[in-house]
Amino acid sequence: MTDADFNFLRLLLHLRSGLSLSLEKRYLAESRLGILCRRRGIDGIETLVAQLRQGSDASLENAVIEAMTTNETLFFRDQTPFELFRNVILPEKLASNAATRSLRIWCAAVSTGQEAYSLAMILDEMAARLAGWNIRIIGTDISGEVLERARTGIYSQFEIQRGLPIQMLLKHFHQQGDKWQVSDRLRAMVELKQHNLLDPNAHLGQFDVIFCRNVLIYFDVPTKAKVLAALAPRLAPEGAVVLGAAETVIGITTTIVPDRQHRGLYRERRSASAQAANMSLPIEPVLAQGSARF
Repeated sequence: MTDADFNFLRLLLHLRSGLSLSLEKRYLAESRLGILCRRRGIDGIETLVAQLRQGSDASLENAVIEAMTTNETLFFRDQTPFELFRNVILPEKLASNAATRSLRIWCAAVSTGQEAYSLAMILDEMAARLAGWNIRIIGTDISGEVLERARTGIYSQFEIQRGLPIQMLLKHFHQQGDKWQVSDRLRAMVELKQHNLLDPNAHLGQFDVIFCRNVLIYFDVPTKAKVLAALAPRLAPEGAVVLGAAETVIGITTTIVPDRQHRGLYRERRSASAQAANMSLPIEPVLAQGSARF
């Protein structure tokens, strides 16, 4: 790949997806796009870039973006965010949303769905406490290919073994040959949509909880600021944002600020002071479990 072709690809990826491809990742681009060329019958990366330069093939652009997007994920990844969800966020929402009995969760960059289904399993454990609630998990991703995989809810033995407790496997999955499929019950709780985090998001509505984990690390600082600024209006009052362990808002934006008590948890600035004022108020612990439908 020539320097000119690589620089063109870097610019294209940044403009279309926000992905910041460093010079050190040139080998990665050559490897992944080489596979894409063979799959599409294109005679090498130079020919691929020549076709992209024409700007007339949106499907090819999308294929390049999907090829270069990292979709690494697993069930209950990093544990701490899910403990925050179970032990901190849910008790808050049970109290603040008691009148509406509704809860909307957005998993941005949902990839092949493990994060969304992990949250669904936690909610299902608490079905007796949440009986009568209207609960929706919206998962979005820039890649249509990974969303199709997420919709099927089918995972290999290797994927199942990465983070999924055996008791949850037995309760929420059924075996299909050498693979496992998420139950219809959990899949009905998750709605999957294709969405680019750089695009307007008002059509998605507002959310009580936003998981936007392990995606900002691939953006440069201006793009991170743009994405975070777009998340804030999507937060319902007293909403919560959960970022990845290696991600922060500090030095990037003041629209969303760190929670004073819980690392990895963030609030919109307008609600952060109110949340701090209520820190001493007891919240009823969520202990009940059951299998009732929501």
